[in-house]
Amino acid sequence: MKYIALLAILFLCSCGAGDKQLLHKKWRVYDVVVPPGSGYDITQINQATELKRGYYTNVFYQFLDNNLFIATIDNKPDSGKYKMLSAGKVISITANNGDRTYENLVTVVTLDDMHFDMKVKSGDYYFILKTKAE
Repeated sequence: MKYIALLAILFLCSCGAGDKQLLHKKWRVYDVVVPPGSGYDITQINQATELKRGYYTNVFYQFLDNNLFIATIDNKPDSGKYKMLSAGKVISITANNGDRTYENLVTVVTLDDMHFDMKVKSGDYYFILKTKAE
């Protein structure tokens, strides 16, 4: 019984760990790459390069208190809600009212105090957005 209680405590503590590392930082996208293990697809590779040079040249993400999420794209902020899922391995991002109709699921690839890499889907392909805390 003691071991079950200990595992439950460790699980609950680990669920909030990702929150603390994400919170109150401005995460700037600095690279867009094809996920490791993806088959060679020239269209996907070209799109990663185009996204890095175009859409993601001036993008920041912020995770704030009360599950507030802010995406700033080319100096234009937009907000929504976020929720950590699967023990911090997935982040659900929704509209401000929490409506999941337009939910985006982000897979956490790397998360530490300075780096947050996330796997996202754009069109038909998955990409990894590499971000650094500023």
